Amino acid sequence: MKASIERSALLRAMGRAQSVVERRNTIPILGNVLIEAEGAQIAFRATDLDIEVVDRTAAVVERAGATTVGAHTLHEIVRKLPDGAMIELHDDGASGRLEVRAGRSHFSLATLPREDFPIMASSEYACNFAAKAPMLRRLFDKAKFAISTEETRYYLNGVYMHSAEGKLRCVATDGHRLARIDADLPEGAEDLPGVIVPRKTVGELRKLLDDDDAQIAVSVSETKIRFATPEITLTSKVIDGSFPDYTRVIPTGNTKRMEVDAAEFAQAVDRVSTVSSERSRAVKLVLEDDRLILSVNAPDAGAADEELAVAYQDERLEIGFNAKYLLEIASQVDRENAVFMFNSSGDPTLMREGNDESAVYVVMPMRV
Repeated sequence: MKASIERSALLRAMGRAQSVVERRNTIPILGNVLIEAEGAQIAFRATDLDIEVVDRTAAVVERAGATTVGAHTLHEIVRKLPDGAMIELHDDGASGRLEVRAGRSHFSLATLPREDFPIMASSEYACNFAAKAPMLRRLFDKAKFAISTEETRYYLNGVYMHSAEGKLRCVATDGHRLARIDADLPEGAEDLPGVIVPRKTVGELRKLLDDDDAQIAVSVSETKIRFATPEITLTSKVIDGSFPDYTRVIPTGNTKRMEVDAAEFAQAVDRVSTVSSERSRAVKLVLEDDRLILSVNAPDAGAADEELAVAYQDERLEIGFNAKYLLEIASQVDRENAVFMFNSSGDPTLMREGNDESAVYVVMPMRV
């Protein structure tokens, strides 16, 4: 193999590849990226056996071929080379080395046979549809904060994507808070099987969705999901488990309505929670006649309170929440106002962005 590639294109491809590769590997080949040069492009393939990313980049290919090399090492080399450099990759297939040249810099990297590199088996995808990058970005970005990190409840360690009520829906929950985000159902997604997209995949997918004009081809089977653009293909196993019936958690009878400026609310929660103990981070909300008092009382650290003007016309209510959960939910609001719907101090609270019904958040209260 002999090919030349521009530094910024190689850095972008290696950045995606090395983020998939786990730094600690018991199988050496999984620390490598498979480089395949053919035609007028180079494909960079990386996997951790659960996720596979393939990045195709334009290059000048003098001699087609393929090899595998340490992903993190190559990424670091490219990162440290000067911007605008042309990088030559040369592997003669016999020496077990990949020669990397750029200007006066020369590196000789150990390789492993391409035949040893595991290729994720292709799947028969039952459902195929296309979606705009901004739509998918919104669905996953607004849901991912609620993904559980508790490994024992592995079926909550991802975002549940499915079709419901004529919408494409993403849901995530960790048992303390829940996010349910809807978007218009794309053509072809009517028979979408419900799949749980793992946390790491959601993070990797985010890198495909930065281009507002990108059209993402989505393919789903019972065991895998694939997101593809002309340059990048991300394939992932889905979590093998049943997502719980989240509809039972979303309250429908909450009638006490508070409307508040979302940014002011988040800043006030952040300020008063500064004195709370790190373990519980409990913040108390007292609501009465168009005003909200946020307070924290941490005997070992101190106390804080702040008053906000809100729209609230119901009976007096005292309720406590984990400050971190409140902040994360408030930070999802794109509109000016957040609407909170309460029932009692012991019941789940529902939050929406103004009158927008397409994004619904639920947070469980704490005793304060």
